[in-house]
Amino acid sequence: MKKYVVAIEETVVQTFEVEANSQEEALRKVETGYKNGNYVLESAEVQAKKMSVLNSDNEFDKWIEF
Repeated sequence: MKKYVVAIEETVVQTFEVEANSQEEALRKVETGYKNGNYVLESAEVQAKKMSVLNSDNEFDKWIEF
């Protein structure tokens, strides 16, 4: 029996409310806050799931949604 390395990738979504003078400022604030650990996706909703097997070139290809 062979062993395989399988990756699972999830796309999750969670919303955050932020005060800003523009959309660009809001995005900058949230990006900075996310990088600093102020915005953490905890009870996020899974929007998509897919998986793939590591191939002989050490790459994941043929992603399959499930």
